[in-house]
Amino acid sequence: MSDQFLYAIEVTLNGLMAGVLYALVALGFVLIYKASGIFNYAQGVMALFAAMTLVGIMDGQVPFSHLINATFGTKVHHFGWHVPALAAIALTVGVMVALAWMVQRFVMRHLVNQEPIILFMATIGLAYFLEGVSDLMWGSEIKKLDVGLPQGGSRWVEDATAFLGSENFYGFFIDKLDMVATVVAVLLVIALMLFSNYTKQGRAMRAVADDHQAALSVGISLNFIWILVWSVAGFVALVAGIVWGTKSGVQFSLSLIALKALPVLMLGGFTSIPGAIVGGLIIGVGEKLFEFTFGAMMGGATENWFAYVLALVFLVFRPQGLFGEKIIERV
Repeated sequence: MSDQFLYAIEVTLNGLMAGVLYALVALGFVLIYKASGIFNYAQGVMALFAAMTLVGIMDGQVPFSHLINATFGTKVHHFGWHVPALAAIALTVGVMVALAWMVQRFVMRHLVNQEPIILFMATIGLAYFLEGVSDLMWGSEIKKLDVGLPQGGSRWVEDATAFLGSENFYGFFIDKLDMVATVVAVLLVIALMLFSNYTKQGRAMRAVADDHQAALSVGISLNFIWILVWSVAGFVALVAGIVWGTKSGVQFSLSLIALKALPVLMLGGFTSIPGAIVGGLIIGVGEKLFEFTFGAMMGGATENWFAYVLALVFLVFRPQGLFGEKIIERV
């Protein structure tokens, strides 16, 4: 096989891996929209908040240390200990559950049966609030996240594929972190699908999404379901924050990964968990191959806009996405 063809295969494989990372963020959107009918604009900021909280706990950083020092003239920054990664992840999950309770207690319970645009505006306010709280709690500097996930190219894959090309071809470069993220995403999708389709709580989540008042009338606790769904979405945000934070550092631009999840949702559908994965893979492979094929002649950086153009095409011809539910309204 020619080296150029092998490079195209390598680009495709890396596109699949990138698509999985996009899908991890999109899963959080799908979960909340599927269970409550709310498009959660704050999902990207939740990933940022989870990652910053994890780093802060692992490093033993004092929350709100900058505010405390400015108010009382102290110089406290760290407790003087470091928390193991697994323990820190468990504590961060607890923080995300507490966040879910506060979102339900102070925001969502007051917006039962309101128009979707009102719920959407509430999540915009929540996004900016969480971003400000993250800055106050942990500071705005870039942080390194290391929970023991492997990084760098897989030497085994390179050695196993080097024979496919000429002497100038050194094998496929596949990032080990992307491989781990793929496995994690597959396990998450399987677990979420089983939970949504075969548990009492999962069925109750879908009932709440269809009609809040009808769900209340048959004895479903709206408060519990919203806490549950925001907790699960918080856990998904934590997983996405760990992967993206390990890959590129924990910084405030991490919240912008939500923008890359929007085309994924438009392709896969807002109500489909498998659709989030398929949409992510299409976006990941499409943008990588397009950049590889046409990037040079179009001035490069096509990855910044390709996903949105592809999503626009889908909106014109199939607005509900590949796996979304087609809504027919009588007029």
